[in-house]
Amino acid sequence: MRHAIEIDGLSKHYGPRAVLERFELFVEPGETLAILGASGCGKSTLLRCIAGLVQPDAGTIAVRDELGFVFQEPRLLPWLTVERNVAFAARSDVERARVKDVLELVGLTPAAHLLPKQLSGGMAQRAALARTLVRNPKILLLDEPLSALDALLRLELQTSLAQIVRETGSTAVLVTHDVQEALYLADRIVVLDGAPARGVLELDVPVPLRRSRTADLTDERIALLAALGIEGRVPKRSHRGLRVVAP
Repeated sequence: MRHAIEIDGLSKHYGPRAVLERFELFVEPGETLAILGASGCGKSTLLRCIAGLVQPDAGTIAVRDELGFVFQEPRLLPWLTVERNVAFAARSDVERARVKDVLELVGLTPAAHLLPKQLSGGMAQRAALARTLVRNPKILLLDEPLSALDALLRLELQTSLAQIVRETGSTAVLVTHDVQEALYLADRIVVLDGAPARGVLELDVPVPLRRSRTADLTDERIALLAALGIEGRVPKRSHRGLRVVAP
């Protein structure tokens, strides 16, 4: 298997409503892929199908390595400290031995003794990430993990997340509705739209824009906003990896 994730002919219906229909996607090993789109377009359903949390109606999903899932809400056990929340996810002595290392990786060593109610929103989300990382997954599925945070904290955790993915060498699939977040974190972006959801634009993020905080209206940002129906029109020309997948 060459790809980290391969999706072929994926379909998912909720009653008469088709969320995904014959959907195809691949993710390369070590790549950070952002799935961008408006609320309700099927982004989270796609991610949960990959994780096995939702059973698709048709199609195949092949995953190369073990998955780790980070939800939008931290979902910490309120009666356990940060350290014990992370340790709770460990399945072996080898994984339990990783607890202190992953707490250091996410910057929570000083807060290891605190209960969830004593944490800020950003600290709680870091703890949730540490809980996932303790199993040393090679593929991270991130379902809008920063969307509930305020703007400044979100920027801080974007930087931390990019660093963690780089240091762990993980493949990552990030669901988001934030254009700037997608451009900052991703190597490649797929925009979903419609019902059932389809890819309407695919963009390879140019190296100079990756992990960059540029506020310029680059062709890439204009194209993403246009694909989301926010601003202007998608450029007709092909530019640095931008591909219009569907009209």
